[in-house]
Amino acid sequence: MFSSSSRRQREGSISQRRASKSKSHKRNPSSFKDSPRKVEKFVQQATAQSPQSNQTSPSIGSAIITLSVGHEQRLFAAHEDVLCHSSYFQSACRDQFFSTTNKRIDLPDEDPEVFSSILEYLYKGDYYPRLEYDSKRKSWSLEDGGNANGTSEAVIHTEAGPILKDTVIYCQAERYGLEELKKLALRKQGLQSGIQCSTILTSARFAYANTPDSDSKLRAHYLALIIRARQTFKRSGTMQNEMENGGKLFFDLFVAMVNHMDDLAQKPSR
Repeated sequence: MFSSSSRRQREGSISQRRASKSKSHKRNPSSFKDSPRKVEKFVQQATAQSPQSNQTSPSIGSAIITLSVGHEQRLFAAHEDVLCHSSYFQSACRDQFFSTTNKRIDLPDEDPEVFSSILEYLYKGDYYPRLEYDSKRKSWSLEDGGNANGTSEAVIHTEAGPILKDTVIYCQAERYGLEELKKLALRKQGLQSGIQCSTILTSARFAYANTPDSDSKLRAHYLALIIRARQTFKRSGTMQNEMENGGKLFFDLFVAMVNHMDDLAQKPSR
């Protein structure tokens, strides 16, 4: 699924807006017929509590599970009761209930770096780069400054191109049934800056391919991002090629852009 090859992007980068203190939002969007302003609110609906409050301590005597990850079969070890916070791993461990030794779960299609972050979250309630709260500004930031340029941790290199690591983590959290991790990964994407246009488009396509239609938060994030940075994207050769290839992403983008124009037309003139 993932390869270690990297390619250098030449297109201009986009500095995303820094996300301020998030507010919880009860409504779960099912379409993109709302205005971009409303769409952006969906992106910021993770709770404002510190991720460290979700950290898990294994109980005494918890079984150790070996996990073989990726095509290279990189080995990880984790406590069973920690893994069982995920409905996916709870089911996998249940299948090995009668096995007293050599409890093992194979994840051949998972990326080891992504799984390492997920495992870190299960134990510590967060993953690198961790969230930091500025009490004076009353806002969140990433411990490395949130700059994706030049940091190998920010993207996962695939055959399709670089994909934001937080996007992959969000999609895998969907698979593993970790709703709080999805919220965390979504918030972190809103704190990233300096992301290449081509990386955004590749990540958006990945998000569409790996999330159900009923879970539109991550998709809405990318639609809002492209609309905000439309002046940059309209000059992007990658954007032109992607639009010519088509897909549901660009139909949703068209609907969101039309609604954005309607919002502007309805504003009273000064």
